Amino acid sequence: MISVAEARAAIRESLGDFGIEAVALAASRGRVLRQAVVAERDQPPYDRVTMDGVALRHAALGAGRRSYRIAGTQQAGDPPLALAADDQCIEVMTGAVLPAGSDCVVPVERLQKAAGSVTVEAGYEAAARQFVHDRGSDHVAGATLLDAGRRITPIDIALLASAGLATVDVARLPAVCVISTGNELVPPGRPIAAHQVRLSNAPALVAMLEARGFTDSSERHLPDDPDTLRREIGAALAGSDVLVLSGGVSMGQADFVPRILDELGVGKVFHRISQRPGKPMWFGLGPGGEAVFALPGNPVSALTCCRHYVLPALDEASGAPAERTVPAELAEDYRFAPPLTCFLPVRAAVDETGRLRATPVPTNTSGDFTSLAATDGYLVLERDCEHFAAGSVQPLCYW
Repeated sequence: MISVAEARAAIRESLGDFGIEAVALAASRGRVLRQAVVAERDQPPYDRVTMDGVALRHAALGAGRRSYRIAGTQQAGDPPLALAADDQCIEVMTGAVLPAGSDCVVPVERLQKAAGSVTVEAGYEAAARQFVHDRGSDHVAGATLLDAGRRITPIDIALLASAGLATVDVARLPAVCVISTGNELVPPGRPIAAHQVRLSNAPALVAMLEARGFTDSSERHLPDDPDTLRREIGAALAGSDVLVLSGGVSMGQADFVPRILDELGVGKVFHRISQRPGKPMWFGLGPGGEAVFALPGNPVSALTCCRHYVLPALDEASGAPAERTVPAELAEDYRFAPPLTCFLPVRAAVDETGRLRATPVPTNTSGDFTSLAATDGYLVLERDCEHFAAGSVQPLCYW
């Protein structure tokens, strides 16, 4: 049995990456960027007007000139005009190019317009280059806008578009197959007997994967039958990059999964982690390099192991930065006697002093996933302590 840290390290060292693919800009949100993005042009690409009004020469206004003849109109998107004389101005719109020969914009609210001319209101003082967004003041052409390894946000989409990218290099999505095993499981919508339970792990695990951006995910249910397991798990391995199993991984008579995986040529990296919940977790690599996570069947165990091992591993294999836990204060004393790492479900909230506090919401058993609906995540309580005092700072993982 290995430690939580050793398990995370073993998974990280075993996995390669999933490769790179180019996708349309519109399809890139939520994907992991695998290229550096540089500016196509200066931003703004010209001296940009930021206020409706007129463009004129600041020196002329400073010398006392108040009336100006309108020499033209510069709208956003029009080729730039040029100002020829001190007694002229050009009407400008927000977003337009600042006309050549001008260096000041007077807003329309400070003007009186009549018969092809404007008069600046008495006493109004202006600064040189006021209401002008200087060319290249945001960034210059060739500047790095985004580094590889980030999950693309809507704001990133704006930067990608500004760089002129119609397609974007992103991490290829791994094909993930989630399999729940167990004769007792019945999918939602089907008749169920008193001695059976609803199949809930696989839909929840797929939802966790998809919420993290791994949308090429499918789910299946298999009975506890060695021949069926051997045939169907083998087929799933052949068609997947990642296999996530739930159930059949412990030490019972019907826990066939470890033996079946061995028969299929899946090399065991580890089996059992010194933690609660989720101690029976198994991890290995298939003959084609497929990552195989065999999680316990109890719902709390399965969900916790998926969140703590599967999701971070797929993130890292996609080139995303390693996740960081959030420090949170334990809101009340908590005792945990077994020499195991405890994943303690908690409700997290910021108190009136601005501190993030985590209140324990213990489950009755590792099958009590109903309680998880009242939680935001879990604390990782290391196994070298039995008493965790209120106010102590512990690492928090959000679901």
